[in-house]
Amino acid sequence: MAKKFFTKSVILLMTTAMCMAGNIAAYADTQADENPAVYVTGTTINGINVTGKTPEEAKGYMESYYAGSFELTIIDSSGRETKISNSDIQLSATVNGGLSEVLAQENQNGRASGPSVDNSYTVDMTVSYDENALSQKLESMPCMTTGVIQTADAHISAWAEGQPFTIVPEVAGNSINKEAMTAAVKNAVETGQRTLNLYDADCYEKVQIRSDNQELAQLCENMNKCVNMSITYAFGDQSEVLQGNVIASWIQGSQGTEININRDEAAVFVKGLADKYNTAGREHVFKTTSGKEVTVTGPYGWKLDEAGEIEALIGMIRTGESQTREPSYAQQAASRSGNDYGNTYVEIDLGQQHMYLYENGAMILDAPFVSGNVSKGWTTPPGIFGLYYKQRDKILRGEDYASPVDYWMPFNGGIGLHDANWRSTFGGTIYQKSGSHGCINLPPAKAAVLYDHVYKNIPVICYN
Repeated sequence: MAKKFFTKSVILLMTTAMCMAGNIAAYADTQADENPAVYVTGTTINGINVTGKTPEEAKGYMESYYAGSFELTIIDSSGRETKISNSDIQLSATVNGGLSEVLAQENQNGRASGPSVDNSYTVDMTVSYDENALSQKLESMPCMTTGVIQTADAHISAWAEGQPFTIVPEVAGNSINKEAMTAAVKNAVETGQRTLNLYDADCYEKVQIRSDNQELAQLCENMNKCVNMSITYAFGDQSEVLQGNVIASWIQGSQGTEININRDEAAVFVKGLADKYNTAGREHVFKTTSGKEVTVTGPYGWKLDEAGEIEALIGMIRTGESQTREPSYAQQAASRSGNDYGNTYVEIDLGQQHMYLYENGAMILDAPFVSGNVSKGWTTPPGIFGLYYKQRDKILRGEDYASPVDYWMPFNGGIGLHDANWRSTFGGTIYQKSGSHGCINLPPAKAAVLYDHVYKNIPVICYN
């Protein structure tokens, strides 16, 4: 009996549902027959009420709404109103389509209406206006020009001689976030809103950091420590000390929860270090094997990484702790004491056509060589360089040659030291008329020994 009763209940429910569906369909057919070409009561498209209108009528009405009757009222936190009309900003609109599809959807859904039915739709619509005119209108609003109190975060005072750094309290003002307001107004214009409350739209600047902020308190403490700190830069047996009173004079208060440091002042200080201690590109006095002193200039030497050191210096200041630092370098040399090339180097005497290798101050190799052909303008240039790298089994190529070598040691562009097994003699005046393309040609056995001892950035000193 239970199973039979359940079956009847299902049939009854199905019958009832079928009757209800039939009634709804009949109602929909009746509504469609009565007025199938207009929108049902309560229909809004892009925020504009189009009840009882055909798609064609709705298009004209929506476009004319913008062209003739649009007016946006903007209300600030003081209750002051600013009105922006279509004529103020040359507002116009074009409905690009989709209106017939909205009507078809309503007809398909049975043309239902009433408080419980959402008959709001959005179609593609192009809204245009003069952005400059809108911007000028916003700039002239009372909330931008009258009685404005600038909202400000709590921050730390700038340096004043003889005065400690202190926390300056926050200001809860009424200043507008111009970017947020512009976005909110544009959205209101483009969607056809009639009223915009700036406070509700979150268009006012807000205090982000208050005077009781613990990070700010710690920051203030660190800034006061800066007055007594010092940073010592080590350059071998020399040093430069940046004193706390100078550091404090660079501090421009705080930004958020970080010490705000005058970057230009830090850059000037670092440049001063570079000007004093860089040696790359400057004259080097070199005492040759013969005992004579010569002056050579070239890319070899110390060179500070100025950009990196500025950032490192600012970071050290923000800690408030005294410290000693060796600066960061874009390029390094062998020694910070005495001559920067140290006492391990390759010496190339272009006048005598002879090469020497010194290791820890002792000559461990010497050899005659052939340098660049003077008669053809391929003279090997003098200077002080760092070896780029060394490589076995290299083919040297030029416009009119391809020469395989066993040992390749470049130091100045395409110029390098290498073996030259095609030559039977070296040294003397060979280079003047039968020299190389600029390289230093060495006897193969000597080149092999040299190759075993040199390394990347070993100084190579050429002079004439």
